[in-house]
Amino acid sequence: MNQCNVVILAAGQGKRMHSVLPKVLNPIAGKPMLQHVVETARQLSPVRLVVVYGHGGKAVRQAIPGEDIDWVLQDKQLGTGHAVKEALPSLDERFPILVLYGDVPLIRRETLENLVRERDQESLGLLTAEAANPRGYGRVARDGEGKIKAIIEEKDATEIERGIREINTGIMLIPASHAKTWLWGLKDDNAQGEYYLTDLVAAANQAGVPVYAMQPGEFQETEGANDKAQLAALERYYQLRQANALLVAGVHLFDPARLDVRGSLVCGQSVSIDVGCVFAGEVALGDNVSIGPYCVIRNALIEAGAKIAAFTHIDGARIGAESVIGPYARLRPGTVIGSCAHVGNFVEIKNTRLGEGSKANHLSYLGDAEIGAAVNVGAGVITCNYDGANKHTTIIQDRAFIGSDCQLVAPVTVGEGATIGAGTTLRRNAPAESLTIMKERAQVALPDWQKPNKTDAE
Repeated sequence: MNQCNVVILAAGQGKRMHSVLPKVLNPIAGKPMLQHVVETARQLSPVRLVVVYGHGGKAVRQAIPGEDIDWVLQDKQLGTGHAVKEALPSLDERFPILVLYGDVPLIRRETLENLVRERDQESLGLLTAEAANPRGYGRVARDGEGKIKAIIEEKDATEIERGIREINTGIMLIPASHAKTWLWGLKDDNAQGEYYLTDLVAAANQAGVPVYAMQPGEFQETEGANDKAQLAALERYYQLRQANALLVAGVHLFDPARLDVRGSLVCGQSVSIDVGCVFAGEVALGDNVSIGPYCVIRNALIEAGAKIAAFTHIDGARIGAESVIGPYARLRPGTVIGSCAHVGNFVEIKNTRLGEGSKANHLSYLGDAEIGAAVNVGAGVITCNYDGANKHTTIIQDRAFIGSDCQLVAPVTVGEGATIGAGTTLRRNAPAESLTIMKERAQVALPDWQKPNKTDAE
């Protein structure tokens, strides 16, 4: 693909969003709109990537990572033409300028590649679209031969001109040889008192420079979000796009309209996903995985044949093959579930390994634990991992049986094959292949006890 500079305009305030966030930081699929545009721009391998920012300046810069971005502050928002002119010193003047918008988040890489690929060295490229309702957009005016002669902003258009359905998306490719002259020649004698980038069309015609237009595959990818209703509409479009891609790949979605992907979702064969599920971050589902309704899964690997029941929350965890999780389970970061394991309703697990074939089926908290294979964890079991200052580890070796309503006060080890009787508060290691129970339950106060201090490791 031909090389170019990319300038992303992101200085707007977005009053109609009624948000404390700068306009371009309002999210689509869990990421700021501007982040979507930046990521798409990077796929073009631009010679320079410039973001022109203004309102919420520091917050915008902090929210979008990347040393490859040149940030240009537009102190006064005097229009799109003025914004691109402010970016000129940061650009490589040997290459054309592709202008994008931080509030048009769903533009496709393929669309932009087509726009850049079709150019010649001297032409001005526009991305236009046919709108069923062109209200609010600049209209593309053509002459009798079909050549583009001007783009007319709606506030400056006549009634006849407002009837034109071909609209300007704002995305433009400016030839390098004319960029400085045209941008410095812009005037602000219009209804808004701003420097319109669209006036470059008239400048190109005056200079005898060809103006060509490309159109996107779908109109929605060129739509911007000026308020929360438009933001919600773009969210639904994005999610349906993700759902359609999954359907094409063979994933069984119970209802494509009730799925949210806020990151990357990679699926094997014969995967099924019920309604109302949210996938965030990097999620991978192996072959024959089934996800029940209303699950929230973030940054997780779920291996082949696992079944995730309704209302389960998984965050930063790995689930082994053929395991059964939920309903109403919560797996927190650092959790690793072995193959053929069971984690049932209202069980919370954090930073813990649960071994192959082990079970924790009811109402338990397992934190900072190493649990072996074929272990049974009864209802109401708690690993008491936090002493008020530091975290400690509980070790439960293979084939151990932990009775209901036990508290394991870490650091403590339960030996291989050991049984812990129901209701036991375990403060010392339990020997292997033995039954450990509570014999006395006397309550004792220790007046000289000192609270623990936080260690440097914590």
